[in-house]
Amino acid sequence: MIGFSGVLGGSGLPLPQPRAAWLGAAALALAALLGAAVWRWAGRRAGGARLQRVGTVGGLFIYPVKSCRAVAVQRAEVTAMGLRSGDMRDRFWLVIKDDGHMVTARQEPQLVLVSVKCENGYLTLNAQEMKELRVPIKLSRKNPVHSCRLFGLDIQGRDCGDEAAQWLCTFLNTQSYRLVHFEEDMMPRKSRDLFTTFRTKDEIAYPDCSPVMILSEASLEDLNTRMEKKVKIQHFRPNILVTDCNPFEEDSWNKIQIGSVEMKGTMACPRCILTTVDPETGIMDRKEPLETLKSYRSCDPSERQLYKSHPLFGWYYGVDKSGMLQVGDPVYKIVQ
Repeated sequence: MIGFSGVLGGSGLPLPQPRAAWLGAAALALAALLGAAVWRWAGRRAGGARLQRVGTVGGLFIYPVKSCRAVAVQRAEVTAMGLRSGDMRDRFWLVIKDDGHMVTARQEPQLVLVSVKCENGYLTLNAQEMKELRVPIKLSRKNPVHSCRLFGLDIQGRDCGDEAAQWLCTFLNTQSYRLVHFEEDMMPRKSRDLFTTFRTKDEIAYPDCSPVMILSEASLEDLNTRMEKKVKIQHFRPNILVTDCNPFEEDSWNKIQIGSVEMKGTMACPRCILTTVDPETGIMDRKEPLETLKSYRSCDPSERQLYKSHPLFGWYYGVDKSGMLQVGDPVYKIVQ
């Protein structure tokens, strides 16, 4: 920085006009060089890695109850076990049968019609022609803890009570379903026990297998160019929707940074029959968009053991560094 003693002569008298102009121009040039250097270093990380912008956060979605509707938020915390906004945690509530086996929209498609919110210490469920259900987020220790079964793995869940059970059974026109809540002192499931592509530190409550799933808007638009009946982002239930990128560019993001959050791509998301449930009607088509995806989004033959016949759409991520992010944040690819 050039102080007053640099602009004035040693005696304190003004410098001749040409010299003062030259020094002013030099100061501006130095400031520009310093700014460029700061900009370059801002994009670099320890170990020589750098950040390359690849997109923008276009949407953030939390699914408090597995298979029920998403809650769109403007800002969220990314924890080791997925997105969080206050008391609202991603897939921390689950519908189960009496024997503890999970119930999702694969078995009960109309679950996608249930709206959810978390506020004032309550989980609230709403559905057409149903009275609103309010369940305390902090349940009584007198409520029993069930042993639940998801994709061959055991995990606990505290029962949300008879009123919640009756609400679900009435809405779904069935019997003996319970709503359970995963509490933070319970043992999570290990993603690696489902797919070896995950790391030992990747843990989940009731998601299928991953703490975070990311999909780009461009990939959805590309799919819709091939579809007679357009599909929506709700068919695919991502946590983070990314805009300002090319279709399927997310396939190439190994490590990413959003705000202070750092995540590691672990595997593509293998799509199942759940994508064929219409989020507006709760009717399962059993064909689309799954059949169209299979026509051009099958895995490489070398990965058939991992993905089998499932088409790939979106990516699963493990969390390396927790933190806050919000809609509008730039998405950076970490380049080694």
